[in-house]
Amino acid sequence: MDTERVSDAFHHPLRRMTGHDPHERHRTATPLEGLFDLTFATCFSLAAAQFAHALAQGRFGAGLLGFSFASFAICWAWINFSWFSSAYDTDDWAFRLLTMVQMTGVLVLAAGLPRLFASVEHGAHLDNSIIELGYVIMRVVMVSQWLRAARQDPAHRRTCLTYAIVILLAQVGWIAQIVLMTPIDTVLWFAAILIAIELSGPVIAERIGNGTPWHPHHITERYGLFALIALGEGVVGTVAGLSATVGVHGWSVSAALVCLAGIGLTFGMWWIYYLLPSASALYARRDRSFVWGYGQIFIITAIVATGSGLHVAAYAIEHDSHIGVLATVLCSAIPVGGFLVLVHGLHTYLVRRSAVPRRALLMGNLVLVATAIVAAAGGASITICLAILMLAPAVTVVGYEIF
Repeated sequence: MDTERVSDAFHHPLRRMTGHDPHERHRTATPLEGLFDLTFATCFSLAAAQFAHALAQGRFGAGLLGFSFASFAICWAWINFSWFSSAYDTDDWAFRLLTMVQMTGVLVLAAGLPRLFASVEHGAHLDNSIIELGYVIMRVVMVSQWLRAARQDPAHRRTCLTYAIVILLAQVGWIAQIVLMTPIDTVLWFAAILIAIELSGPVIAERIGNGTPWHPHHITERYGLFALIALGEGVVGTVAGLSATVGVHGWSVSAALVCLAGIGLTFGMWWIYYLLPSASALYARRDRSFVWGYGQIFIITAIVATGSGLHVAAYAIEHDSHIGVLATVLCSAIPVGGFLVLVHGLHTYLVRRSAVPRRALLMGNLVLVATAIVAAAGGASITICLAILMLAPAVTVVGYEIF
């Protein structure tokens, strides 16, 4: 028996996609899923760097448009793979090789980010062709995965086929957009329609037949790992700010404050994110998975944007920025405030009643965010403002520990 188990660990023959048991005990993320996530760390790093550079140059509209488009493509591609894997990860050689192709698509998407931001800056056309090519590569692979599941899992065939049809329909649109060079306004309207189709796919598919056998504890762990990748941008932004401060002022109190503020802010956001009782809530109410899963897109985006904001502060400290102190602080304060509102809102949606005074804690969070903004408007240094902003998540952390 032990010999058979050792053999299974090195041998990955084709297996039927019959779906996992959604009540399986000790279901955890696999090493393949961890490797898959690393490619998205590259995407987030490039997107955050491009966004920070655009903000520091004062190109707020262009930076926000490029970052929003990139964030949706990155998050949605990751989400689709993760939910499918939660239900149908066979870990055979076919599943592994198709995952490798998807990883290739992720890297193609990442390679197109600089061109996307550059095209938005010039304003004539939105050059998202390389990003969409990488996205289509990933999504076409997902179509083949869903078709395989439909063929091998009769109990969920209608659901799997619906996923495949909706994804394929959307990809026809994305491919058409790659071929047609249209003005930026037309591209945005067309992209909005295709995004609506993409987002409606899971809602329609999961209501047809028996849905898919995704695992609530596994999927929440996967999102948690995805959030960790996003939080890594906060660490990158902190290092950039620290390096800039040391380069300009040397090792000083300012350098210590920048380091403390960046890490403290990132740590506080990490702490608050993991206060969400996602696994137990989704286990009890699987029907709340859509709001929870889609809400995570905005939460992850806010986390990455905060890292970009810290990088903008680094540009300002190095005197390599074209915006003032107030605008620099807003680049971090706005995504932090958005993150806090989103997490508190999602917590309230998952758990309607709580002994913790969530509204009062959220108000305390937002008061400190506003205080950092007012301090910047009043002439305080970027370092002081970031130190104040760091305290915003701490209100919720301390509140939960007390109550």
